Amino acid sequence: MLLRKDFLSIGVLFAAVLIMVSCGGSKLKVAPISKSENPSDLIRRLEKDITNARRDQVNVLAPAWFSKAESSLKTAKEGLAQGDKLAVILDDIANGRAQLLTARDKSQVSRSALASAIKSRDLARAAGATTLGQDYVRVEKKFLDLTRAVEKDNLQYAKKHRGQVSEEYRKLELRAIKEKTLGKVRKLLNQAKSQKTYKIAPRTHAQAKKTLREADEFITKNPYKKEEMLKKANLALFQARRHLEVARQSNKVEDMKPEPIVLLIENKLHDIAVKLAAPDMRDHSFGTQVENILGTITALQYERSAVIDKSKDQQALLDQLQKRIAVLEGKTLEEQSAKERLLAEKRFNQLFEKVRTYFEPGEAEVYKREGQLDLRLKAMEFPVGQSVILPKNYSLLSKVQRAIRTFDDVDVIIEGHTDSTGSEELNEHLSEKRADAVRQYLVANQTLPYDKIIAVGYGSSRPLAPNKTEKGRAINRRIDLILTPHFQRGAAQ
Repeated sequence: MLLRKDFLSIGVLFAAVLIMVSCGGSKLKVAPISKSENPSDLIRRLEKDITNARRDQVNVLAPAWFSKAESSLKTAKEGLAQGDKLAVILDDIANGRAQLLTARDKSQVSRSALASAIKSRDLARAAGATTLGQDYVRVEKKFLDLTRAVEKDNLQYAKKHRGQVSEEYRKLELRAIKEKTLGKVRKLLNQAKSQKTYKIAPRTHAQAKKTLREADEFITKNPYKKEEMLKKANLALFQARRHLEVARQSNKVEDMKPEPIVLLIENKLHDIAVKLAAPDMRDHSFGTQVENILGTITALQYERSAVIDKSKDQQALLDQLQKRIAVLEGKTLEEQSAKERLLAEKRFNQLFEKVRTYFEPGEAEVYKREGQLDLRLKAMEFPVGQSVILPKNYSLLSKVQRAIRTFDDVDVIIEGHTDSTGSEELNEHLSEKRADAVRQYLVANQTLPYDKIIAVGYGSSRPLAPNKTEKGRAINRRIDLILTPHFQRGAAQ
């Protein structure tokens, strides 16, 4: 006869089996890590790998395994900070690696099995469906049910329901375009009507009305041509905003005489020329002045590219010389590695102190941690609910560019963060768009190549202060950059 404790043992065993099944039914294959490895370097690499995975949407395509990898990383970091045994920390890192690898594998299965639903989801989010509140959250939960089913190897369930989820995302996309984008256009044109701006700027007003009409008709007739649909809707929004701005500027010059208008334009062109250190050509036509500015910009871009190329060549030559010197001196690899590590640490500390001088206290905070430099952009601001970089942020971003270029070669991670206002899905999407906007700005200004910068959004999941007060929420709305210099990484490896 079975005793009570036997039933309890059977219950525990059954629970363990359920846990294994919930994670895909296969045992996790963990590759051991040598005790000679540096745990700080391993944690940093795992953190970067997890950040890359989040950028690739592994957190939604394989949510359970991704969450386990993040948990292992957190445990490893806490263990290192608390001085736990090396073997325990390495086990946590090894588990995190294996869990992330499994998440990657499962996410590829999700991409294959749920391709249509994933595409519909991406298009809905691009159209602004995350602003639709609980209606979006409801469909998002259904999508996560599908990816969790894939993780459990229940492809039959995922394939059975993917069409329904894809259709629901498509409806959200159409609704978002109609309500969000075209709704904004109509609101702006109603504003134009009440202010009678069509009398001041009739040509741009007619253009705005035309693009709205074309977008509305196209969406009604072509509900499946999603990319072009969104493109036309955004064009209509652009033309409506443009009309109001043209009307505002027209109001300014309406009562002005010709000469003040010409001087106004001339002053704007001259201000740009002065900033670019271009020749003063105010004694020439406006066309020539514009060509002067554009020519100067082209020359500066060419010069910047040449400097970057030269810097890379010099770094490659320096690396070769260092290796040659090591061979001539007859040093072992271990001795050379130790020396490089010390030199890299010294160099990193010097550059860290240098970068700190670039920013005013109210602009950014600069930290260092385990061979990485963290820039917390306190003064970076975006319009409410938008990811547009405002001109007032250009000065701060110029200093960020200078900080990045202080290092010969560097990897950059841009993290977007929001406060807790709004849904979790909306915040994560908005923070991702803002981080990517900064990435696009840096790439456009030739700070780094596209593949050297990672942009990722964390929404409100990593607050620095309580969200209960406006001050706390303002602190949590931020952009963080993590810089990893290559000389530091190479020394660590």
